[in-house]
Amino acid sequence: MAVKQTAGRDALGEFAPQFAQLNDDVLFGQVWSRENQLSLRDRSLVTVVALMAQGLVDSSFQYHLTTARQNGITREEIAEILTHAAFYAGWPKAWAAFRMAKEVWAEDAPQDGKAQHQQEMVFPIGAPNDGFAQYFVGQSYLHPLSTSQVGVYNVTFEPGCRNNWHIHHADQGGGQILLCVAGQGWYQEWGKAPRALRPGDVVNIPTGVKHWHGAASDQWFSHLALEVPGENCSNEWLEAVTDEVYRSLD
Repeated sequence: MAVKQTAGRDALGEFAPQFAQLNDDVLFGQVWSRENQLSLRDRSLVTVVALMAQGLVDSSFQYHLTTARQNGITREEIAEILTHAAFYAGWPKAWAAFRMAKEVWAEDAPQDGKAQHQQEMVFPIGAPNDGFAQYFVGQSYLHPLSTSQVGVYNVTFEPGCRNNWHIHHADQGGGQILLCVAGQGWYQEWGKAPRALRPGDVVNIPTGVKHWHGAASDQWFSHLALEVPGENCSNEWLEAVTDEVYRSLD
């Protein structure tokens, strides 16, 4: 496959047409296109190391890093390539090259489960839910979305996290509504079969019902918790959901 390049003509076509023609048609159109000799990936590798060795970490170096990524050199491979070349080309040159390579391969950086989960929803995960930690098994997070009119909170559970059995009380009105927004979780009422939860599911929890909710064992889970207005509302926190009960859900 021939490599098409117009940078020479775009930048220097009028000022240095011969140089532009050699750059676009010979260097890229012929040399880079000889895949029967070296693959595009191998040519990118050679070019990146050669430019780094000269300390040329300018826009042309960024272009060739981007091309190397497009030609199949992975984030892990470029890190190893620059590390190896550092011993021959020079340590300061490697530092300069790494700063630019880190930007080019930023999208390929591995993400932990929490970061991936955040990308699945528009609401922030929030801060560790330390104020209610004693009522949870595992780590949960809380982000208030509204504290006036109706309380709305985004509650996020790490895999395996769940809250204790609990009951919402009120003299009138009250209760809670869960709107599932990301991940997979569970909801269970005392004496009833557990219900699997996924984005888009809605759970209406009346007062006086003993229940719990949380994440699946291998999935992050987030829901919006809406506090239904009522008189003298309170929560009664009870025993934890045992590992035996929780493991039986899978």
